[in-house]
Amino acid sequence: MWKISMMLSFLIILTGCSTMNVTEYENSEPKLVLEEYFSGRSVAYGVFENRSGDVVNQFKVIIEGSFNDNILTLTEDFIYKNGKTDKRVWTIKKLPDGYYEGTTNGVIGIAKGRVAGNAFNWTYIFDLPVGDTSYKLKFDDWMFLQDENVLINRAHVTKWGFNVGSVTLSFYKES
Repeated sequence: MWKISMMLSFLIILTGCSTMNVTEYENSEPKLVLEEYFSGRSVAYGVFENRSGDVVNQFKVIIEGSFNDNILTLTEDFIYKNGKTDKRVWTIKKLPDGYYEGTTNGVIGIAKGRVAGNAFNWTYIFDLPVGDTSYKLKFDDWMFLQDENVLINRAHVTKWGFNVGSVTLSFYKES
């Protein structure tokens, strides 16, 4: 009986979790147009929190973006609090009906996303190097345009369906 109770509790927890759908934000303003927001220079400040909520990393990202032939190219220069740096270049293809697909170093396969209203949901598997090893982590990014210059990003990070942590970023568009 004890095992059945535990299994039922586990099922309730799993099925009770709500999953957002980007289409819920179709009527939200201001409208996010990725290629417009990220064309030019923007800067982001972010933190990574582990599953306990402890901030384990802080960083700044300087982003240069351009949009040509339905391809958004984002060059991201990361500067971490500990002095380390990293560079990532995203190639993001605009598809019909608000869909996008993208690739960059570290992403396994293709990142897929969709924009609706002021929201963008972006999912991908990222091979994160840590010391002498690396971890294949699933990122479920949610971006919300606050005004023409501010975009908030919250990414839930999981491995095998279990919470690993989260990333929070605030993007600021530079004129």
